[in-house]
Amino acid sequence: MLYDNALLTLAYTEAHQLTRDPFYRQVATETLDYTLREMTAPGGAFYSTQDADSEGEEGKFYVWGEAEIRGVLGPESGEFACRVWGVTEAGNFEGHNILCRARPDDADATRLGLSVEEFRAKLAEAKRRLYDVRAKRVWPGRDEKILTAWNGLMIGAMAKAGAAFGEPRYVAAAARAADYLLAHLRAADGRLFRTAGDGLPAKLTGYLEDYAFLADALVTLYEATFDAKHLRAAVELADAMLAHFADPAGGGFFFTADDHEALIARTKEVHDGSTPSGNAVAVTVLLRLAKLCGRRDFAAKAEEVLRGSRAVMEDHPSAAGQMLVALDFYLGPVDEVAVVGPAAEARAVLDVFHGAFRPSQVLATHDPAAGDPPIDLIPLLADRPAVGGAVTTYVCHDFVCRAPLVGAAAAADYVGVAQKAT
Repeated sequence: MLYDNALLTLAYTEAHQLTRDPFYRQVATETLDYTLREMTAPGGAFYSTQDADSEGEEGKFYVWGEAEIRGVLGPESGEFACRVWGVTEAGNFEGHNILCRARPDDADATRLGLSVEEFRAKLAEAKRRLYDVRAKRVWPGRDEKILTAWNGLMIGAMAKAGAAFGEPRYVAAAARAADYLLAHLRAADGRLFRTAGDGLPAKLTGYLEDYAFLADALVTLYEATFDAKHLRAAVELADAMLAHFADPAGGGFFFTADDHEALIARTKEVHDGSTPSGNAVAVTVLLRLAKLCGRRDFAAKAEEVLRGSRAVMEDHPSAAGQMLVALDFYLGPVDEVAVVGPAAEARAVLDVFHGAFRPSQVLATHDPAAGDPPIDLIPLLADRPAVGGAVTTYVCHDFVCRAPLVGAAAAADYVGVAQKAT
């Protein structure tokens, strides 16, 4: 499922930001590489699912026999692969083997008498050879629907991971997918459609999760690219969300818009399921936009929904994970970070902020050489000079800023101290 890969990527990216364990980065990047390789449409958007079945058998495309692996890799590499992935003649799935790791790289390297670098090189070569053989099998089916909400999740994952790991190809892929959605799944009046096929007309009226997931992804994409068009689009979607999905009597957002076809009941989604609830992500993006754009109406609606969700968070916290994340952001303090100065110097500072685990943060930047900042959209950038022409970082809370951090080293020191405190 596209959404599984997106949500897992986010989790592993944040785990790497917090721990610096390279294994977490490896999992995140391999997941994104799979998505780009096998789940991306020619236009840049992402397909929905890949089947578990092929040739009428569950898992046939993905599983391996012990003799098959040894035959592909040879005696030495075959023994290495079987030990690393726990491959046996009996198998672990209906007489076959699902390849899975039980130990981290360093533990397996020690067990096999290799350095970590040697181990990783051997493992990468084994993967490559096995993939080449597997690619000749009958491929499973693929659901090539493009769903706005699920694409939003993957756009956010691509943008966040790309910024965190300094991998511009992921950020570029996120931007390409976002451009596709905004061009092909948004009507002339700015309203979203639910789904389309690549190169085919969009259809079905968008639901709350389509607006919330895509708007949140666009904020993340702005913080990776600092292209104001992404933030403007996020604000437009948030305004549409308030206009057409908010309950005028209070208590959150409806799943369908006010002009959607009449249903027996107009429901509200408040519990997380396979994906976070639309209400929870709506609160999340409204809070982020309130901090970046100074929109008090966004903050007020988010607070209203949080108060209305108190019972769910108290009584069923495991079903309200994203709402609890939003609550944590709301309670703060949130660092409102403005990085001002020459683009090359600012890049070094931004990389520091991107690489650290800083969930309670919004990030904006401006190069004075590019002209005036877009303070109509991002008031955080107003009256923020580059002190002495050097890159200058302003860390603010509710638009009240501490003493500016002049130079890249000062910003790095601040992030390092804050990370230790976390």
